[in-house]
Amino acid sequence: MLLGKIQKQGRNINDLIVGEKLTITEKIEDKDLLLYLGLTNDNNPLYIQHDFASKTIYKKPIVPPIMLMGIITAAISKYLPGPGAYITKQNISFLAPAFHYSTLKFKFEVMDIDVGSNEVVISVTAKNEQNNAVLAGTFYVNPPAIEQ
Repeated sequence: MLLGKIQKQGRNINDLIVGEKLTITEKIEDKDLLLYLGLTNDNNPLYIQHDFASKTIYKKPIVPPIMLMGIITAAISKYLPGPGAYITKQNISFLAPAFHYSTLKFKFEVMDIDVGSNEVVISVTAKNEQNNAVLAGTFYVNPPAIEQ
């Protein structure tokens, strides 16, 4: 985080192209899980307690779905379209659990651009190391507006 320093604005709608893609890889670490759980005060034992999770259908702790959402929103805010972007709507399905210590590959693609409403539609998928889909979604994003 850059405090006290003005960050460069992300790309505006005229700089984006339908079909443009971004891929990021994230390894889910204990420190990230603990920060998320502490910040949200989410104490679901399925997310952190190995003994509890071993008695469920998942057999081991899973990553909170909203933590995966945070990875997506961070990528939109940082890269596509970047700083100043604002998510106005989202539709997401969590297809399978992500587990602690997994490495996930997130793929983003610009599906549609509406210059008139300054809106970009971005599809997102994430897969685990076994190439199994973990999530799929669509995000409606207002890129940084062009100053008049």
